[in-house]
Amino acid sequence: MTNGEPDPARCSGPRTILPNQSLTPGRGSANRWLTRTFVASPSGYPFALFQRYFLFQKEVYLIHLYNTLTGLSIAYFNFGMQFTHSLLCVLIQFLILRLMGRTITAVLTTFCFQITYLMAGYYFTATEHYDIKWTMPHCVLTLKLIGLAIDYYDGGKDLESLNPEQKRFAVHGVPTLLEVSGFSYFYGAFMVGPQFSMTDYQKLARGEMTDVPGQRPNSLVPAVKRLTLGLFFLVTYTLVSQYISDEDLISDAYLEQPFWFRCFYILIWGKVTLYKYVTCWLVTEGVCILVGLGYNGQDENGKPQWDACANMKVWLFETTPFFTGTIASFNINTNAWVARYIFKRLKFLGNKLLSQALALFFLAVWHGLHSGYLVCFQMEFLIVIVERQAINLVRDSPVLSAWASITILQPLYYVLQQTIHWMFMGYSLVPFCLFAWDKWIKVYSSIYFLGHMIFFTLLLVLPYIRRALVPWKEKLKKAE
Repeated sequence: MTNGEPDPARCSGPRTILPNQSLTPGRGSANRWLTRTFVASPSGYPFALFQRYFLFQKEVYLIHLYNTLTGLSIAYFNFGMQFTHSLLCVLIQFLILRLMGRTITAVLTTFCFQITYLMAGYYFTATEHYDIKWTMPHCVLTLKLIGLAIDYYDGGKDLESLNPEQKRFAVHGVPTLLEVSGFSYFYGAFMVGPQFSMTDYQKLARGEMTDVPGQRPNSLVPAVKRLTLGLFFLVTYTLVSQYISDEDLISDAYLEQPFWFRCFYILIWGKVTLYKYVTCWLVTEGVCILVGLGYNGQDENGKPQWDACANMKVWLFETTPFFTGTIASFNINTNAWVARYIFKRLKFLGNKLLSQALALFFLAVWHGLHSGYLVCFQMEFLIVIVERQAINLVRDSPVLSAWASITILQPLYYVLQQTIHWMFMGYSLVPFCLFAWDKWIKVYSSIYFLGHMIFFTLLLVLPYIRRALVPWKEKLKKAE
């Protein structure tokens, strides 16, 4: 089996206390991932402080050189001489841009080469366990370089042929090798993201990513807030993960528990597992904010916004009862990248559902070659379709709308929605985190493929329920 991912999707943390079982602590790969990330990520803060106070509005080549050297040092510290994989891909990408120019050939060559190189990395570094290796940051780099090629291609088009989003990100100049290197190795996003465009990076290098033109950005307090929030989730995850782990999902002790316990455990496990992501993204976002890359203009009240590099909407993530709400609040920049460069570029297919399916397939393959990734994103696709159908049904049916609007029942509805939400969010994460088919199918079998049974059934049944309930509303419209 092969193994690869941009983030800590799989772990084997300390053992869980199950009934009739003692706690036997161990050190899993999730803890090793967090240790490695927190050696690299906080190092970005002194790097950002130095750039902020000593390189702000200095010669742009100094900024590019500084970002290249600091990023390379992080890569060498974590992966030794394997940092040459990223260096090779950056050099080849520069040559593609220079030799092929602003052509569709350059875009296709970039896509094929970068994805193939990443897939080869997954294949040749595969083990049966989750390992910390060079492919982890290389996933982030792959998206970054593909996006650069597409934006460079858009930069050669007539402005009238571009939509507002394409105009914003189009690269009109010819990037130098040092500029491409600085963009690729920027220390605040090298290990785990977030994704950002070359145009934003160029603004950062020119000292334009600031709320006070000509002066350093007032971003110290916003950066500290994100760092503090990240540390809070780190503490929470560290404490809770002593009793929740991936290994317990495939343990005999777990399989011997009652059905309700197995389902409830998956609910809690899924929630805790995502805190690994929340932690690292909040910490790295603070680095981006501190140096100015997080600046996102001003709101309608003239207040500066620092969410350009936000990968998390924490409040929405913690409070939304909807799967679509969690997706909208989680890994925001990667989702935006896929929407911008994959989903919207497939508009020529003329089928929105097909474009969504292909975009999710790309995400699954990008994460790695394991079957678990495909199953996870297939389940996500299914759940989102069913959830949208259910929401539309409640909205369009007078009977269901009336029941849903009863104030006294709102808390009950919310608790029920959240239970379903996090139960099947954890259910979807099982193959993503266990990745090998013999592991995730063991867990799914233990709860009788509950998620697949429910959501495939709803997919088939909801249209008939809609026919029975919605016509009343249509008759009222005709009467009016």
